Amino acid sequence: HDGAARQRARGAAPHRHARSGQGAASGGHARSVQGAASGRDARDAAARIEAKGHPEEPGPVYLYGLPISIKDLHHVEGVRCTQGSPIYADHISTESDLEVRTLEANGAIVIGKSNTPEFGAGASIIGMVTRVHLTSEHGPDSIIAKFPSPAEENRAVAATYDMYQREINFYKDLAQHISLRVPDSYYARFNPEANLFVLLMEDLKDLRIGDQVAGCSEQDARLVIEGIAKLHASTWRTTRLIVSHNNPGQRDGMIGGFGVGWPVVSKQFADQIPPDIAQRATLVPDLVPALLERMCSDPICVVHADVRLDNVFFDDDEIVLVDWQSVCTSAPEQDLAYFVTQSLSDEVRNAQDWVAVYHQALTSHGIDYDLEHCRERYRVSALYLLCYAVVIAGTLDLANERGMQLGRTLFGNAMRSLVEINAFDLVE
Repeated sequence: HDGAARQRARGAAPHRHARSGQGAASGGHARSVQGAASGRDARDAAARIEAKGHPEEPGPVYLYGLPISIKDLHHVEGVRCTQGSPIYADHISTESDLEVRTLEANGAIVIGKSNTPEFGAGASIIGMVTRVHLTSEHGPDSIIAKFPSPAEENRAVAATYDMYQREINFYKDLAQHISLRVPDSYYARFNPEANLFVLLMEDLKDLRIGDQVAGCSEQDARLVIEGIAKLHASTWRTTRLIVSHNNPGQRDGMIGGFGVGWPVVSKQFADQIPPDIAQRATLVPDLVPALLERMCSDPICVVHADVRLDNVFFDDDEIVLVDWQSVCTSAPEQDLAYFVTQSLSDEVRNAQDWVAVYHQALTSHGIDYDLEHCRERYRVSALYLLCYAVVIAGTLDLANERGMQLGRTLFGNAMRSLVEINAFDLVE
């Protein structure tokens, strides 16, 4: 199988792996080793070590011909280095990284390279996702398998927010009742005693996935907004027993997470914070209970709660949403505001009145809903979702190029969006 962190199959590099979106992200789970260095290269390296002989005093770190694989984030001279991205599908390294040179100088033999998420980021820390290749005359040639994180502390986070059971319950009980396309589920099972799960689902490798850093076109934005309107209309004022977004864990997590993340983003992305609203922004955590109360009052519907481009696949004239671990009930504007204020570039965000576009799509499905009320709850949701931007941008690995880009993109988009709609006036 290909080690995979998220179900992003663009098919450029032979070891491209699947991507399945999970919100906050870092740390891959690569499992396969690619033949980056040929067998002959490895044998030649071994022969050179044998001919040269081991040092008389090798020291405590000498590796005595140990065969190793190198993560495809590091350069090995003469070997392809893609960094997990189709952008570098044909890039051949001209020089080995210091880490590689040090390993080889101490008797290691590089036999291949292992998979990595794109630029080493975007891997789910809450769940482990992999592509499984099948040999059969019937059915698909590959599926996506999703499991709990191998890290105990990450599984504890998932247990706190009941994320594993939420996603399993979604595929078992709700997916077939909504109008929005989701990956087909072949098997879904949750063990509540052990907080373990297995989810086998459709591999979307032939579809195009969004990229929150790169942004999207106006046409793609419309597809997403019309898609979530379908989801909301089909679950309008639902009576299904689904957790409300206004719950103690969510409320306390956003308040505490903002307190941790704000010092980071205010330092790393100070240029994205207008001086005249900096003080008001720090007061947003105090408003979280009131904002959640307004968001989760009637009318509510089922929301995905993580609608960003990294979780969206595009298939001609429709979208497919992945990663349903945060599904809950809330204001429909929560999904709309999260997508528009944090995934769209300034140019695309200002190209249309996206609230009106959403409202027209929603009401076209027979929903009676006031446009001005929709606009009001959009502002409320957008201000609340600044917490998302602060928490995510404040906890990403900012030493990682992708992490820095993503943090700057989503936090900058959020701040500019809130200024444009005068959302900080709600603080007063």
